[in-house]
Amino acid sequence: MTAITTASREHPHRAAATRHRRGRGRKRAAGPLFVAPFLVLFLLLFLAPLGYAAYLSLFQDRLIGGATFVGLENYVTAVQDPLLIKGVARVAAFFVIQVPVMLLLALLFALALDSGVLRLARVVRLGVFVPYAVPSVVASLMWGYLYGPDYGPFAQLSKALHLPVPPFLSDGWMLGSLANVVTWEFVGYNMILLYAALRAIPQELYEAAAMDGAGAWRIAWSVKLPALRPALLLALVFSVIGSFQLFNEPNLLQRLAPDVIDSAYTANLYAYSLAFTSQQINYAAAVSFLLGVVIVIVSYAVLLTANRGRKP
Repeated sequence: MTAITTASREHPHRAAATRHRRGRGRKRAAGPLFVAPFLVLFLLLFLAPLGYAAYLSLFQDRLIGGATFVGLENYVTAVQDPLLIKGVARVAAFFVIQVPVMLLLALLFALALDSGVLRLARVVRLGVFVPYAVPSVVASLMWGYLYGPDYGPFAQLSKALHLPVPPFLSDGWMLGSLANVVTWEFVGYNMILLYAALRAIPQELYEAAAMDGAGAWRIAWSVKLPALRPALLLALVFSVIGSFQLFNEPNLLQRLAPDVIDSAYTANLYAYSLAFTSQQINYAAAVSFLLGVVIVIVSYAVLLTANRGRKP
């Protein structure tokens, strides 16, 4: 009788343990099910095209024999291609010119908004961010009109004042003109990124700094800027990727300045021209992969430099 009673008491515990294990099993199965749509799309829209492009880069279309396997010959040719080298050097110069200005402006706006002393802060925040919501194609067309040497407003104003028309689309000014367009587009995005990081700083740090006698400038320098380091690093890496993928702006301004912006003005534009104008699909795939390698190397160099700077 005692054994039966003990068994009856243990049975509910075993049943509860069984239900618990089943519940954990269902939870474990739910995770992959939620992730599966992303993995399928990632495979179909990213990994599969990437693998196919890698496959194409190992072949060449020849008059006799058709598509022929050539191994790394396309990559060797690309490394020695003067047009590609000039395009990469040009976007590297663009990165050096444009990114510091853009991040500095974004940082100043973020600090001003976070200070709480800026009047009409919501209006300023929206006004700075709105250009990011404008598609890059529309932004390029708009600035192309503003840069116009004949009917653009800057040209009309200069003529009215009997001043020389600013050569925004000339060879010497073009890189700066492109940098201005990209800066106008992405200052707001980076401002929001930095502003969100500022809002995440614990209020206790500000209170402790104020108790130590730190003023607003000292708090910004000693508390806010060190706390913004990860967000600034993230913005810098995004800027590396965006700079070396520069395409829409030069592609559209090329119609206004065909003698300045050629088909190899940037590395990304060169790969596009090879694929869709010259029909050199295999060589374009190799150029694209090399451009991706350059982006990875530069991004890693930025991260490595930043991490070394954090060490005492």
